[in-house]
Amino acid sequence: MARIIEVAGHAVEVAEAGSGAPLLYLHGFADVHGAAPPWLPFHEALAKSFRVIAPAHPGCAGSDEDDAIETMDDLAFRMIETVDALGLERIDIAGACVGGWIAAELAVRHPERVRKLALIGASGLFVAGQPTGDLFWEAQPRNGTDYSGFRRLLFARDDDPAAVALFPDDRSDKARELQRYKMMRFASRIGFNPPYFYDRRLRQRLHRFKGPALLLWGENDRMVPRAHAEAYRDGLSGARLHIVPGAGHSPQAEKPAETAELLRAFFA
Repeated sequence: MARIIEVAGHAVEVAEAGSGAPLLYLHGFADVHGAAPPWLPFHEALAKSFRVIAPAHPGCAGSDEDDAIETMDDLAFRMIETVDALGLERIDIAGACVGGWIAAELAVRHPERVRKLALIGASGLFVAGQPTGDLFWEAQPRNGTDYSGFRRLLFARDDDPAAVALFPDDRSDKARELQRYKMMRFASRIGFNPPYFYDRRLRQRLHRFKGPALLLWGENDRMVPRAHAEAYRDGLSGARLHIVPGAGHSPQAEKPAETAELLRAFFA
């Protein structure tokens, strides 16, 4: 189910499923609002245990563009306003890729509002000599139709069925094309600053969140190197790192049952 709420005068699309304790889910690329129809098998599995609440980032899916958002600081402020509008006081948060970055920024700014934090291949940190992958380069199809490079950055294998379904070669229907375009446009707003997708100050702020944290990283993540996972682990005092075998940057799409079970056990 999707609904629209108003946050600071802007429409925000919120996908919601399941019952039980609320779990705020912040999306990445191979994800709800990023490239998928409302839910992937991963989200459906989570919704068996939690009330999964997934707002679309500004300009993504059915959420309004907001030209006032120019930095991650602007975005983090808008996200806590979204949490307030949803009526969530103290929350569990899971986020993938840029959604994980936003989740981490919320946790260090408002540690009293976050009970537990799960990051799936989260970007956001500057790690010398270990840059994130150049997603903006790979978003341009080779020979006009070949997205294998893009899939290879986000998945362990570019021929993974989930990868091909979400990012097929050639063009898909206009609605899906527009959804992916909106996600890339949003990403360029907050992440287009080489070496891309980072806030140099975040690493020094991680100590502010002292609650339990779970870091899920694909064994073959080419987008966000494992050194970033280790930096998150070292900076978050309550963090545990779990490597998902056989997965790349998108365990939620590549290993949906395993990833959902790891989150279920952690948040339970």
